[in-house]
Amino acid sequence: YGIRHLLLASRRGPEAPGAHELHQRLTHLGATVRIVACDSADPTQLGALLDTIPHHHRLTAVIHTAAVLHDAVINDMTTQQLDTVLTAKADTAWHLDRLTTHHNLAAFVMFSSAAAILGAPGQANYAAANAVLDALAHQRRHHHQPATSLAWGYWHTPSAMTAHLQTQDLARIHTSGLTPITTEQGLALFDAALTHQQPHLIPAPINPAALARQARHHHLPTILSA
Repeated sequence: YGIRHLLLASRRGPEAPGAHELHQRLTHLGATVRIVACDSADPTQLGALLDTIPHHHRLTAVIHTAAVLHDAVINDMTTQQLDTVLTAKADTAWHLDRLTTHHNLAAFVMFSSAAAILGAPGQANYAAANAVLDALAHQRRHHHQPATSLAWGYWHTPSAMTAHLQTQDLARIHTSGLTPITTEQGLALFDAALTHQQPHLIPAPINPAALARQARHHHLPTILSA
């Protein structure tokens, strides 16, 4: 997209695993990159970070990918588990929305999850947090602001959120009908999504045969019943 100046923020910033290698790779490709530590759920920290963006390279796009898991069945879920997950996803999105209103953005992209649409066992807090992102995207579009909430399915490439999954966990994901997304497919889906005007899209390839099995056993999510 011709972006040459990148500000990458996370809780650990340059101390995050792989940050140095990422900086080197992006610099080699011709970008000017800053990797900084910032708690994006803290509006004071986030506002201070945005203020460091130079006027001659104004902010033109926001991509919110932060997420954390703290799973539990809903009867056992604690307030802390709910707060932990909502803070990373929903609070950050809310603050980004409020703190960038004076910027003429071309894109405001949030990484949501299909869990908010289809549900996910033990992840009511995660589903709720992502539903906030989806609703925020609709609200922003209603006010003629750019917004795209991408309700991703399961990415095949291990991440900090999925590296712990055991064989039985992966089997459950396959049984649910979600087809794992490769990095190449994910990037293609991202590009395709930005060509659409809808505020909320679901880049989550599904396996019709798995859905048919769920339907036969009356386990199909209601939203897919038609």
